[in-house]
Amino acid sequence: MSRRILAGGLAMATAVTLTTLPAEAERTVGFPSANFPLGNRPVPTKTMTAVSQGINLYTVKAGTHTDGYTLTFLMPNGLDYGSLATAELVAAEVEAAAGESPSLQEVIRPAVADAPAQTVYMVRVGLWPFKHKKKAEKAAEEFKEAGFKVKLDYLGDDGLKTTGPWDARVVIIDPRRFRGSYAASVGTSVAKRETVSSMVRASKALVGINGGFFNIHTSPALRGEPVGVSVVGGRLLSEAVPGRSAVVLKGRTAKITELETRVTATSQDGTKAKVDGVNRAAATDELILYTEEYGAKTPTGGTDAVLDPTGKVIRLRTSGAAVPRGTRVLHGNGVAGDWLNEHAWQDWTVAVDTKLVDLRTRRAIELTPDLHVMAGSVGLVRNGRIAITAKRDGHNSMNMILRRHPRTLLGTTKDGSLILATIDGRRPGDTIGANFVEAAQFMRWLGATQAINLDGGGSTAMVVGRKVVNRPSDGAERAIGDALLVLPT
Repeated sequence: MSRRILAGGLAMATAVTLTTLPAEAERTVGFPSANFPLGNRPVPTKTMTAVSQGINLYTVKAGTHTDGYTLTFLMPNGLDYGSLATAELVAAEVEAAAGESPSLQEVIRPAVADAPAQTVYMVRVGLWPFKHKKKAEKAAEEFKEAGFKVKLDYLGDDGLKTTGPWDARVVIIDPRRFRGSYAASVGTSVAKRETVSSMVRASKALVGINGGFFNIHTSPALRGEPVGVSVVGGRLLSEAVPGRSAVVLKGRTAKITELETRVTATSQDGTKAKVDGVNRAAATDELILYTEEYGAKTPTGGTDAVLDPTGKVIRLRTSGAAVPRGTRVLHGNGVAGDWLNEHAWQDWTVAVDTKLVDLRTRRAIELTPDLHVMAGSVGLVRNGRIAITAKRDGHNSMNMILRRHPRTLLGTTKDGSLILATIDGRRPGDTIGANFVEAAQFMRWLGATQAINLDGGGSTAMVVGRKVVNRPSDGAERAIGDALLVLPT
C-alpha cells in the first residue's frame, strides 16, 4: 500500500511493505522472540502473567509515535476520499475560496484475497506535529466557519506507513496443559446486549473476549442479535451469513472455518418450507424461528405457531408475544403466515430440521450440547498464509481494510493452541490499532496458521479474572452481542 503527494507540500511516508510469512514458518505454543512485525519492526516489550494452568496473558507494547495531524476535506458524497476528478474539483474550491494550496494525496488500498486494489484521492491541508494538535483544531474550525466540510485527521489512523505505537493483549492457551473448555455466550438473551465482563461473571469464566458483529440496524430492543451464526450449547440461536468466517468450539478445541445453516420446517402433511432466519426481525413473507433464548416478543402483524419440544403445535396465535419457556415459535407474515395457517394446525406436528454445514469439508456439524459457534467478521490467515476475505465477509471498504482501528483477533496454531488478542487503538500517541493487513501480520507473528478478525472498534474488550485488561476506545466497556469464554471446566 502506498501514498504519493501529487501537489502541495504535505510531507508523508511513501510505502508500507506487506510481509507474508511462508506456511512452513508454523510455530508451536509460546511467544515469538523475533521483532515486532509492524512498522519498522521494533523490538517489543512484553510482560507475561500466568492466568491458570495452560493459559498465559501477555502485554505487548512496541513502537513510538512520530505522526502528526492534518486537515482532510470531505467530498460531495460525505466521504474523505474520491476519484481524481472529484478531488481536483474540491481542491480547486478550497484554493479559490480560502487561498490555500491543498495537497492531492493518492492512496492505494492494497489488494486482498477476494478484492483488487483500489486507488483513491484525498484533499488535505497542513501538517502539524503531535504536540500542536490544538493549532490543527483551530485551523479546522476556521475552515468550517468558512463553509467547508473538513475533519481533523491523525495520520497514524490512515493505515499507511507509521512507527506506531501499538499496545496489545494476547492470551495463549496450550491445549496440552489447559483442562477447561471453550464456550460462546449471548448473555441473558439474544436480543439484549451485554458487556463481556457481565458474561464472564455469570459463567465464572477465566477469560472472555467480545465476539462478532451485532445488528445495529434493527430495533434498539433487538440490537444484541449476532450478525452471523451463533450456536450455544448445541442450540442454533442465529443463522449463518453463508460463507462467512466463524470459529467452531467443542470442549477445548477450536476450529476456524466457513459455515452455512439450513433450516427447514416440515408439516405432518409433508409440506416443506424454508426457514429464513433465527431470532431476528422478520422481513415481508419470511418464516422465522424464535427460541426461548430470544428474550423479546415476536414481530406483530403475522401468525405464530407455538411448538413444544417434540414439534407439536400447541396453538396458533396472533404474533407479538414472548416465546413461552420450553417452546419454540415459528413466525410468518404474508406468504409465510399463509403457510403456517394452512400447514401448522393446532395438535399437528411441524418438524424443524436444522443443519450446520462446514463449507471447507462439506460435512454437517452435529449440534451436540458441547458445541458452540461464534461468527467472525473477516478471515485473516488461512493455512499459514495471509488471506484477507474482506469482500466475502461484507467489509470491502477503505475504512475497514486500510484505516487503523482497535481489533479483536482469534487464531489457532498447528498444535491446536488458541490465541486471543486485542490491539487497542484510537489513542493518538499511545496506541494506533491496526488495519486488516497488520492484524493478519500480527497473528502470523504469534504463530497462528488460521485467524479471523472479530468485532473491533469500541467493542474490543478482553476480560481476564473479571478485570478488563485492555483499554476500550469508548472509555468504558461497550455492551455487545456475544462473547467467547474460556471456562475452568
